[in-house]
Amino acid sequence: MKRIEVLSPRLANQIAAGEVVERPANVVKELVENSLDAGANRIEIDIEQGGVKLIRIRDNGFGIEKGDLPLSLSRHATSKIKDLDDLESVQSLGFRGEALASIASVSRLVLSSHEQESDEAWQVQAEGRDMATDVKPCAHPVGTTIEMRDLFFNTPARRKFLRTEKTEFNHLEEVVKRMALSRYDVSFQLRHNQKVIHSLRPCTSEFDQEKRVASLLSPQFMKEAVRIDMEGAGLKLWGWVGLPTFSRSQADMQYFFVNGRIVRDKLVAHAIRQAYQDVLYHGRHSAFVLYLELDPALVDVNVHPTKHEVRFRDGRLVHDFLFRSLHRALGEVRPEAPAPEAALSAQPQASGIAAGEFAGQNNMPLHQAASPTNPWQQNYSANTAQPGQVREQMAAYGQLHSEGAALSQPMPNASAMPTMDIHGNPQDQVVPPLGFAIAQLHGIYILSQNEHGMVVVDMHAAHERITYERLKTAYDEQGIPSQPLLVPETIHVSQQQADIAEQHGQELVKLGFQLERLGPESLVIRQMPILLRNANSESLVVKVLEDYRQHGDSRHMTEFRNEVLSSMACHGSVRANRQLTIAEMNGLLRDMEITERSGQCNHGRPTWTQLSMKELDKLFMRGQ
Repeated sequence: MKRIEVLSPRLANQIAAGEVVERPANVVKELVENSLDAGANRIEIDIEQGGVKLIRIRDNGFGIEKGDLPLSLSRHATSKIKDLDDLESVQSLGFRGEALASIASVSRLVLSSHEQESDEAWQVQAEGRDMATDVKPCAHPVGTTIEMRDLFFNTPARRKFLRTEKTEFNHLEEVVKRMALSRYDVSFQLRHNQKVIHSLRPCTSEFDQEKRVASLLSPQFMKEAVRIDMEGAGLKLWGWVGLPTFSRSQADMQYFFVNGRIVRDKLVAHAIRQAYQDVLYHGRHSAFVLYLELDPALVDVNVHPTKHEVRFRDGRLVHDFLFRSLHRALGEVRPEAPAPEAALSAQPQASGIAAGEFAGQNNMPLHQAASPTNPWQQNYSANTAQPGQVREQMAAYGQLHSEGAALSQPMPNASAMPTMDIHGNPQDQVVPPLGFAIAQLHGIYILSQNEHGMVVVDMHAAHERITYERLKTAYDEQGIPSQPLLVPETIHVSQQQADIAEQHGQELVKLGFQLERLGPESLVIRQMPILLRNANSESLVVKVLEDYRQHGDSRHMTEFRNEVLSSMACHGSVRANRQLTIAEMNGLLRDMEITERSGQCNHGRPTWTQLSMKELDKLFMRGQ
């Protein structure tokens, strides 16, 4: 066998570069993070040929003193941590001390810096060789400039895996977007082949922040986003979540930051998916820009070489906080009558599902309201399932086998309609957001007139959402009905799962389970939910207990419950071709205005759309 030898510094750095430097975008990420850690509030980035030929990053940070310049290009040399205590509560973006050494080993690098406390500027160079460097004076303002040329010039095998200039620059630009979204107090300028791509000034207000998000993501996103700002249990969540009307075909507009660091975390992704579960059309993805702030000691950022993943000390707490915050924010969105200029200035989207199924909802702004603000909303109430009826309906659900079977629910009854003038308009000038019904189309759609044009409502989809939300409320008050097993079933589980069954006994009873511990690793099932009487009891109980272990609640039961209630709501809602009176149609519109998530049915499809007078005039070329 060959003898064991110590690797040369150059080879060791090139190996390390495999973890840090995959493409030019990785170089920009590491160098911009260093600039932010150095206290810079102005960062300029110059790129040529997608970053392969040149990456130059200039900042106005604290700078590096002369004696530290050679060390900055050495592996495991850093000013950001000194001992284990620092590592356990890292507040800087970088801390490993490997980035500059790795980049210098696969490129021609020049580092120039002027420390704030010094009267001179100094420069150090490296060209993929061993880390023996010379420091020489140079002309440079306070701050640091790092110039990297000819990436992978000495490792051609790595260079051939790079993509086209356009592809590499797209990856690089995405990194800059993330950095710009993470620090609103910093100005960023990005140039590619001498052309300015982004020029972002510091944000001093929430309006400036929204303007930056709109310029980096999409103006339409900001038009259809809800502002989040919630605190609790030592956690703070703020930012913007896109309404279901702004769903995407891919997860390309999802930005989540933990203490200013962008992360991709399974726990976070799961919480957000759950929050959107009832309102997002299948196969679509949500859009969001969210910021979670917490004590740095409660999150471990040292779990992945690229620092894209984190580990929370109390994952259940974080998951529950994220889910409840987003679920509440999305649920509190209601239709609201728009200001005239808002309705006239809104433009339909050009393509995609939002342009087809959801475009009309763009023209009616949405707001967050805990209670009705319009007097007409107080006069109507859909007579759907009440809490006292839900147990009977759940029990009866098992008898529904055919498409025609339905849980009969009378439609809303409105006794106090507004007095109309000769043209059918209400004499009282207070018009609710969804307006007043004027006709029913083919037994499927309700046509309504509001202050700014025509509203079209899918009556079945809308009533389905109203019924569904009320069934969920009734369940939350009473729980799922259960029935005893004729022969109690003994199952074998892990000791941890048996402990969970004891700890969450009351919650499991509400879900319809009665479990009794027989031994360290055995349980007996005495009662099961009526709705699940045909399910594999052992498999289901194990899944429920595993959910509690991972998330602190039962995701499988929640999803199943929602699926069952959704089906009940679908069967119990008004069917197509049923003729409604004007009073019934108006009652449905009023209920939509006060029901959570009324913009989408249980399957994520839109329930209403609007055409403004401007759009109707355009269809008929009026005024042209």
